Amino acid sequence: MLKRLSKGSEEPTSSPKYGRGTGVPNPIDVHVGGRIRMRRLLLGMNQETLANALGLTFQQVQKYEGGANRVSASRLSAMAEILGVPISYFFGDLRPDDAELSPEDRRWREHLQRPETIEFIRLYYAIPDPKVRRQFLDMAKTVAESFEAKA
Repeated sequence: MLKRLSKGSEEPTSSPKYGRGTGVPNPIDVHVGGRIRMRRLLLGMNQETLANALGLTFQQVQKYEGGANRVSASRLSAMAEILGVPISYFFGDLRPDDAELSPEDRRWREHLQRPETIEFIRLYYAIPDPKVRRQFLDMAKTVAESFEAKA
């Protein structure tokens, strides 16, 4: 949004909340980076492996995953191929305004994006026998319920 000052000159009416020079990454870049990280972790891949496949340093991948650096379309396409997902995967669950999330929903989203949660899910589905997976789930429920009962 621009405000006209005089003939031929314009000035922004308000400074951007995020973007270059603000020190605050664009929320969409943060979301895409989080999806890159989640997929990489679900595959059991470290940042260095992804970086090598892209011809980058692991620090560059780290910046992409944090949203500090914006991922170009061509690089996002390469990442999708390496990570075995369609490009649309990176935009899945994108909400226009996360401010609408309740504190409880925000807390659960943070839990689901933690590396140990992603690793737990990956390892759970690595158990080939559905019966053993079910027993493992039942055990986890029992342990969690015992802690809830003490609280």
